[in-house]
Amino acid sequence: MSEAASARSRLTADRAAGIAPLEPMLRAWLPAQRWFAGKGRAISRLRAVSAAELLPPGSTPGLLHLLLDVDGDCYQLLLGIRPSPLPPALGPALIGHVESGPYAGRTVYEALGDPRLASMLLERLRSPGTLGPLRFDRDPGAPVPAGLTPRPLSGEQTNSSLIYGDSYILKVFRRVGPGVNPDLELPRALAAAGCARVPAPVAWYEAELPGGEPLTLGVLQPYLRGSDDGWQLALRRLGAGADFTAEAHALGRATAEVHSALAAALPTLALGPEQTARLAAGMTARLAATVREVPALQPYEAGLRGAFDALAASRGAGVPAQRIHGDLHLGQTLRTADGSWALIDFEGEPARPLADRRRPEPAVRDIAGILRSFDYAARSHRPFAPAWADACRSAFCEGYARTTGRDPREDPVLLRAYETDKAVYEARYESRHRPDWLHVPMAAIRRLSEPQRPAHRMPPPVIPGTTPHPKPPRRPLA
Repeated sequence: MSEAASARSRLTADRAAGIAPLEPMLRAWLPAQRWFAGKGRAISRLRAVSAAELLPPGSTPGLLHLLLDVDGDCYQLLLGIRPSPLPPALGPALIGHVESGPYAGRTVYEALGDPRLASMLLERLRSPGTLGPLRFDRDPGAPVPAGLTPRPLSGEQTNSSLIYGDSYILKVFRRVGPGVNPDLELPRALAAAGCARVPAPVAWYEAELPGGEPLTLGVLQPYLRGSDDGWQLALRRLGAGADFTAEAHALGRATAEVHSALAAALPTLALGPEQTARLAAGMTARLAATVREVPALQPYEAGLRGAFDALAASRGAGVPAQRIHGDLHLGQTLRTADGSWALIDFEGEPARPLADRRRPEPAVRDIAGILRSFDYAARSHRPFAPAWADACRSAFCEGYARTTGRDPREDPVLLRAYETDKAVYEARYESRHRPDWLHVPMAAIRRLSEPQRPAHRMPPPVIPGTTPHPKPPRRPLA
């Protein structure tokens, strides 16, 4: 280790020891946060991995950056430190009052809710360099103006975001791990490839800890002001009894463009028979674990397993695999002010290990996620609108085929396996977090557990301003 790195390590260790008096209040505060993964159980171990003051000593307010090991998971915290009492506007951000140590007599609170501290974080991103274990970097070709007013973005679960001046959005990752986060890696690769379907990162920051890979902590990207969230847009169209196939078709084309750009920019591979069998075995294992947790799935287990058995048995050649979004659904899409579609939030499923999220996978995983999302939207409507969902699913696949030349429904075994795996995941999620929604994936579970029927051809939906795809696609089997 270099002398500078050794000094930085000692400084980090000293500051980490100094936050011990904060431990009791953090133990009480963390389980109440939306992004904390350990809800429902007591914290047994909490220790500081690193600590860094982002403002000069004695600043009021102060800004403390922490990485905490909480029962084996690493979390990023940004804490404000002020003399008591807090201004009324910061009351909801209160964490606690410190009685001893270097912050004795001061109040600790969630810093991202404080406009002054949120502005200071942007200033750090505007000026590349290091501060303790933290390294700030940015795209030199995309300067960020000073003085942008920050505001928190509400409604998130696994991370926290700030909007700056309606021009940029900063995603602050909460549960972090060694390695480049796909939400930085993939948009940068797409920007370098000239793909405009994903906002390109303009700045980011990481932690460099001794003996390991850097941890991605935050990414600043352009904020697509005036955009419609794909999920909310679909629900509005449903509520108005309006058609959504043109939008679904365009979204299929956008998704295919992103997949094609990722395949060109990053390594691809073909999963051989053994790898495909392991893929199917993983799906089967997830099904078995979910059946134990969600007994309502038990009558359908054998039928669902059949989709995975068919996948394992069907692959004489390889299954193409590449980098993908990894958690694609309508809520991860935006229709921009000019009517085009953008894909966002490339982090993947946060519950999966980072190494798993960075592995190449079949692109059909993303496609299955969108198809299931159309079904979710239709089943959230009263009465259920199955024809709307079917039309959107067909339109999406047709749009995808116009870009790639291959309709996803032309490999029904692979698509059915991934839709089944997604529905099983949904059943587990809803059982844990939203039991009132369990009926939505259960409807798909019942359908997907039925014996596979031979597909029959049907004409594609006629999308205004297009001509039908020359090869009629198959009706979705999943």
